[in-house]
Amino acid sequence: MTGIAPDVTTPTGLIRLCNAFCEAKALLTAVELDLFTELHDNPATEEEIRERLGLHGRGLRDFLLLLTALGLLERQGDGYRNASGADQYLVRERPTYIGGFMRRAGDNLYPAWGKLSDALRTGLPQSRGTFQDVLRNPQALGRFIQMMDALTQILGPQLIEAFDFSGHSTLLDVGGCRGNLAGQIVKAHSELTGSVFDLPQMEPFFTEHTAGLGLTGRLRFEGGDFFQDPLPQADVVILGHVLHDYDADSRRFLVQKAGAAVRPGGALLIYDRMLDEGPAQVENLVISLDMLLVTEGGSEYPVEELRQHAALAGFTALEEKRLGDFDTLLICRRG
Repeated sequence: MTGIAPDVTTPTGLIRLCNAFCEAKALLTAVELDLFTELHDNPATEEEIRERLGLHGRGLRDFLLLLTALGLLERQGDGYRNASGADQYLVRERPTYIGGFMRRAGDNLYPAWGKLSDALRTGLPQSRGTFQDVLRNPQALGRFIQMMDALTQILGPQLIEAFDFSGHSTLLDVGGCRGNLAGQIVKAHSELTGSVFDLPQMEPFFTEHTAGLGLTGRLRFEGGDFFQDPLPQADVVILGHVLHDYDADSRRFLVQKAGAAVRPGGALLIYDRMLDEGPAQVENLVISLDMLLVTEGGSEYPVEELRQHAALAGFTALEEKRLGDFDTLLICRRG
């Protein structure tokens, strides 16, 4: 893939942009079929791929050639193998796998974007079902957790680099899912113990993941609803990709509640795809529209709004940093 945006001053460029969803769906379909996992150790011909994946065959050659043109596959004689990026990030069971995000996007976001005009007319979410439905469906919940893991797998090392956790002994990740982010931080700092606060349905996934990381005893799970239940105290409290699920009033409430959980001398770390005028603006506006389509009142928001919430919560020392390519991190300390 070239990564070059189409020239929208020409008919050709406009049509190219119009068809961009087709390329996205080709990638989502390849992940759904688990094609990249299948080809990881076993490059294959078109016919072998058809047999392994149980496909009809019509259109398969064009599909494989499109994935090759997009830089996801490579041709080797009559066979196909994964290109380097696909092999690194789209093979299940690899620690760098981000396909969980794409599975969730294909299941939930892709259909919802087909109803964007309805969302703009009504202001209502357009995704199938509610998050309570996800919680009741183990398969859907597993997909959601894989999506969250895909994001925190990328952002964890960057957060560890952006904030000095030394000198602190306790960590709390609010809405921390199964502890993937907290686990990375605790593993990197032997003096830290951590807690994850999330809905009780996440606990079995947390217990399994924590054991796999070898962190049983250093990470614990606190089940509850962060709008209703008290948060545990900690030196460092994290709100990552949480606030954009809610409207501005709810964001203010959660910042105040999380801020009250920060022990003296500690810090509140908040990151999201915040809106500004920088190069990440298109990407982050897309995510903000995701929130329109799948939540009751969520959106991305400017960092200035967050600064106001933090000031109301009693924080006087605020430090803003870029986190990766698209996120903004606000470090909040009480002066």
